[in-house]
Amino acid sequence: MGILEGPPGRNVILTSLDAAVRWSRASSLWPMTFGIACCAIEMMATGASRFDWDRFGMIPRASPRQSDLMIVAGTVNARLALVIRRLFEQMAEPRYVIAMGACVLGGGPYARHGYNVVRGVDRVVPVDVYIPGCPPRPEALLHGILRLQEKIRGRTPPRDSGAPPGPGRPGASPEGRPPA
Repeated sequence: MGILEGPPGRNVILTSLDAAVRWSRASSLWPMTFGIACCAIEMMATGASRFDWDRFGMIPRASPRQSDLMIVAGTVNARLALVIRRLFEQMAEPRYVIAMGACVLGGGPYARHGYNVVRGVDRVVPVDVYIPGCPPRPEALLHGILRLQEKIRGRTPPRDSGAPPGPGRPGASPEGRPPA
């Protein structure tokens, strides 16, 4: 006999309303469809048939007003930072951000000589999950999505050792950079 089969009166599932809402939010993330640079290719591969993020309830949306997840994938320059901030402010509440790739996390190889490269997207929008790599594989993005779902459900996942310290995190300077 299955869990929902049996005599009437035994098919009762008890939960709190908060737990049900958190479960539904975590199981129906709607990411915004935009990519900036080479990390966007890996993000597109994650949505394709081999990795298929549809099985996690993720439906890509083209409008920021219909999406609740922003995946920043690629090099962010100063002019694009204003656009990212505006798109973030137009997103539905609650909204989440995944930072994907070395260029997004700290400027990548372009930060040393480029005056226009933002050294960390967490200076523009609050980031929930960091995914390191250049570019990170689709498996890494799926792992980051699962971490975000755990965070939304209220479970606190263990801290990644590869995540860069940001503002307000232990080991970070007031500017959000790791100590030298």
